[in-house]
Amino acid sequence: MHTVTKAIEVEVPVSVAYNQWTQFESFPRFMSGVEDVRQIDDATLHFSTKISGVKREYNARITEQVPDTVISWESLDQPRNAGSVRFDALGPDRSGVSVTLEWEPETLTEKAGAALSADEMQVAADLDKFKDFIEDRQRETGAWRGTVGGAAADGSGPVRRDAAEGGTMPGTPLEGGAMEDGAPNI
Repeated sequence: MHTVTKAIEVEVPVSVAYNQWTQFESFPRFMSGVEDVRQIDDATLHFSTKISGVKREYNARITEQVPDTVISWESLDQPRNAGSVRFDALGPDRSGVSVTLEWEPETLTEKAGAALSADEMQVAADLDKFKDFIEDRQRETGAWRGTVGGAAADGSGPVRRDAAEGGTMPGTPLEGGAMEDGAPNI
């Protein structure tokens, strides 16, 4: 496995940075190579990617999700990858976002790119795009404040919804039922 770790500071509160990252379907707006992300359930995502001309589809499972702290995942099939995004409050309107990505380069091009640190440069560029995206907006496009990982306090399972936040599924619009462009969510 090859590991990449990159971090960036963003000029938004930690809850805004974290909430935006829970909107997995918005990833194509700031992640190169990610063409589409579809939320299957609270802890499962379907990715469509095209990187260096290679198109792939795979499912990933969220293994840990703690509001304003961390989101971790692992792929369920090929290509093998796993990682985490950590969030740190650096002040009332400033946050640290740190990405650690582990992946298994498969093709000769991927292996060469990893050896030349192309993957590190791509993760850094994607974090820069996230920074621009969230700082330009100054608010998230939606939020999910539930917890994934471990057993719920009542022993009922690995996903807990935060009733104070409505417990909506990741990818659900935040702003009064309106989509990001202001159109009603019908």
